[in-house]
Amino acid sequence: MFQKLRAVLMLPDLRKKILFVLFILVIFRLVAAIPVPGFDREALATFLSTNQFFGLLNVFSGGVLENLSIAMLGVGPYITASIVMQLMTMIFPRMKEMYQEEGEAGRRRFNQYARLLTVPFALLQAYGLLIVLIRQGILPEPNLAGFAISMITVTAGTVFLMWLGELISEQNIGNGISLLIFAGIVSRLPVDFQNMLVEIGVLPSFNIDTARIPYYLAFLAISILVIAGVIIITEGQRKIPVSYAKRVRGNRVFGGVETHLPLRVNQAGVIPIIFAISIILFPGLIGSFLATVPNPTVQDIGAFLVSIINNQWLYASGYFLLVFLFTYFYTAVTFDPESIATNIQKQGGFILGIRPGRPTAEYLARILSRITLFGALFLGIIAILPILVQAGFQTAAVTIGGTSLLIVVSVVLETLKQIDAQLVMHEYE
Repeated sequence: MFQKLRAVLMLPDLRKKILFVLFILVIFRLVAAIPVPGFDREALATFLSTNQFFGLLNVFSGGVLENLSIAMLGVGPYITASIVMQLMTMIFPRMKEMYQEEGEAGRRRFNQYARLLTVPFALLQAYGLLIVLIRQGILPEPNLAGFAISMITVTAGTVFLMWLGELISEQNIGNGISLLIFAGIVSRLPVDFQNMLVEIGVLPSFNIDTARIPYYLAFLAISILVIAGVIIITEGQRKIPVSYAKRVRGNRVFGGVETHLPLRVNQAGVIPIIFAISIILFPGLIGSFLATVPNPTVQDIGAFLVSIINNQWLYASGYFLLVFLFTYFYTAVTFDPESIATNIQKQGGFILGIRPGRPTAEYLARILSRITLFGALFLGIIAILPILVQAGFQTAAVTIGGTSLLIVVSVVLETLKQIDAQLVMHEYE
């Protein structure tokens, strides 16, 4: 590890890239610290602690919502736009062809459309968020011009963060958007750890409940096991052997090699969790909005919707089921067995014992369905892990943030892989 770190520091080009990425992350944290003037900080803290939807939005925005920053939406609109564009590939064959068959140029156009779609999504989310914050008494009631300026400012903050993410991605040191979310999660760890120590009595009086020491040790052991499990499942893959027949062209012989097609256990990443949380918390968001309407009947409907979300076990069951289903759905979007089988056949490849063409596609679909079962169960357990830990330890002071943990581990592994690729490239040169 130290030799790899020394090799990174000794390469001027790679060192400059890493320093540039760190500089961008510092700019991101500075933007996250610039608040909108005139808001009630205590009311905002109470609102985020009691509202699960906005609490998760704060995680994916990189912690900018808890400071009510000028970029309070974070990269959420860009993530939403990217998800919509992925879904459009299933509806419009032209979009699917652009994303999967036109190579790098097609993906650049695809990503450009996602960036353009981010602006209207940011405007809509800015309008809804500002209305909720005003009705909750967190922000003062503005005039029409002031409200329009606030919407434009918040949208511009999202576009600025999207631009910072693109600058990071251009350095080939990890995905820019993922690193921004990672930086926001990591920046909140010291505060969260301090709050946990206060709640369990370690701070400020150092009056530790000795009867609960075994619980805390068990929690530490479970945390280590969960991190190890996330790494194993994230890196786990099924290797399908593929052979290529020999082809003679002139005096040269091509092919005649054996390789493998990797099928990842967690093919969908963290996207199914984002899909599921958006749907499972939507009734609570509507309920919070209806609760502020000056009509008793509408307020009762809003209170009923909020009570459904506040039922932890009902919420956990629905959350787990949605994550499980969306894992299969998104895997079907991103991995097309028929397209893979066609490409293998065109290149003169075949899977031993399987005929090329449709039988190969059916074989890949069957294998993918089996290993996706484990990936779906894994993501579902990770999603409801905080609820399970709180119920098992009978306290809300200690918890394992499943979604945050998955994001952090995935980003670290992906960034390390890209740094290794940069080192291998320099050694090859």
